[in-house]
Amino acid sequence: MTDTSVFRPTNEEELQQTGPLAFSFNGTGGEYFRIWIVNLLLSIITLGIYSAWAKVRRLKYFYGNTTVASSSFEYHGNPVAILKGRFVAVILIIAYNLALEASGIVALLMIIAVVFSAPWLIWKSLQFKLYNSSYRGIRFGFRGSLKQAYLVYLLWPLLSAITFFLAAPFAHQRLKRFQHRESRFGGTHFSFNATVGAFYKCYLMFFAIWLAGFTLICVLFGGTIYAMITSGDMGDTADASSAFAVFAFVFALYVWMFLVFPIFATLIQNLIWNNTGLGEHRFQSNMKWSRVSFIAITNILGIICTLGLYLPFAQIRYMKYRVEAMTLHPAGSLDHFVAATQAQAGATGEGLTDLLDFDLSL
Repeated sequence: MTDTSVFRPTNEEELQQTGPLAFSFNGTGGEYFRIWIVNLLLSIITLGIYSAWAKVRRLKYFYGNTTVASSSFEYHGNPVAILKGRFVAVILIIAYNLALEASGIVALLMIIAVVFSAPWLIWKSLQFKLYNSSYRGIRFGFRGSLKQAYLVYLLWPLLSAITFFLAAPFAHQRLKRFQHRESRFGGTHFSFNATVGAFYKCYLMFFAIWLAGFTLICVLFGGTIYAMITSGDMGDTADASSAFAVFAFVFALYVWMFLVFPIFATLIQNLIWNNTGLGEHRFQSNMKWSRVSFIAITNILGIICTLGLYLPFAQIRYMKYRVEAMTLHPAGSLDHFVAATQAQAGATGEGLTDLLDFDLSL
């Protein structure tokens, strides 16, 4: 059994760790740009083969710069396992294109085969991702069954589709409940308490906000466009005015879409993490829509103005805000909890390594 004495804090440290513990992200755009540009160039030179190693480098950087209680996370993924997943994806794409050229029926059968194999592939990827993540030397894990994966990733999405997405909040809640409740840290399982009603409330709030903005834009621009079309005025000036009005209308819709989707992302992240626990410990997310929207719009402008070179900086900005909006509320000393969890984890064994040696690279 592992000696846990290294986790026993002094009285002062213990008092500090019983209060809220904010997550922090220490990565910088300049550091990540160097990783990103090398990954991109080597992936191009090797015709995509290096992309598996690029993903590992990227995840190691993001994990290593995410800290809570003065300790960072670690990623242990094997690039070869990720490469397997990418080969599977390429084979499926090639097979589909060949089937499409052969006949429509064969292509349809191929699509059905991919749809029915997707839950298994995602299930394996979840196992791989969590098993290869750790905190203070203790691995995460995923216990969800393949039967549950088919319910979450096949049955509920089909239900959502045939109900014209009226069941989408229900499917979303079941998905997050599966992912969170079946995940564990060492021998301690996560919990998830958000209800279906809470998801419907978020979706309805998002739809109401989107509809209000869409209606306002239509009122502001639609009347002008309609008046120009029905007035019967002809000429270059009228045509230019109509074209400008249509452009302004479309541009306003695009801007509104960029503003409204951060609202949904903020509502969902706060809902999910404010209802997630680890044993007796609880998480809190305090993302603000205004800040997320500002980051999203300025990131898009930066990427456009730099022809894509701002992308790594944009990723760092968004990741930093998401991580630092998170807080852990421990029920007691986090050091004692980690020490006890480490002792439990030693008894669970690591015999599943070979079974988890696969990643779809989602």
